[in-house]
Amino acid sequence: MTQASFDSQNFRRALGRFTTGVTVVTASGNGATPIGMTCNSFTSLSLDPPLVQWSIANSSRNYHAMCVATHFAVHVLEAGQGEICRQFSARDIDRFANVPLETGLHGLPLLQNYHARFECEMYARHEAGDHTIVVGRVLRLAHKEGEPLIFYCGTLLRAVSLEPTGT
Repeated sequence: MTQASFDSQNFRRALGRFTTGVTVVTASGNGATPIGMTCNSFTSLSLDPPLVQWSIANSSRNYHAMCVATHFAVHVLEAGQGEICRQFSARDIDRFANVPLETGLHGLPLLQNYHARFECEMYARHEAGDHTIVVGRVLRLAHKEGEPLIFYCGTLLRAVSLEPTGT
């Protein structure tokens, strides 16, 4: 298959069949102005050292600020945070408006409400096609009971059941 005949929309639809969690990544921008964005490409990478990874589109308005940040936080959203997800993916608004915050390590802007939260220092960046993979070393974490917000086929969903399947 040649690159010219590759159907990127069909590729995107197929990728949408993989259920992911939903996160908001935050950092301090220039002049300590907080920056944040919705991200569903988050995953664990290593236990020793404790590493996580996520990716950012090279065309993102937040690309430069996120790539020069020395620290960032990843907030796994809980089931009732669909509006936060939409707010942090919207354009031309104050994404932090009416969002309860606290200050974390190295002055990180942290969402007070989350399902899990990871405060990280930048560990590595890797160019990968039209995205950059960002790897962070976890410095501090927290998590709460509850249900995660999930993303499937372009739709935000609540988990139907978090009961083990027995397999």
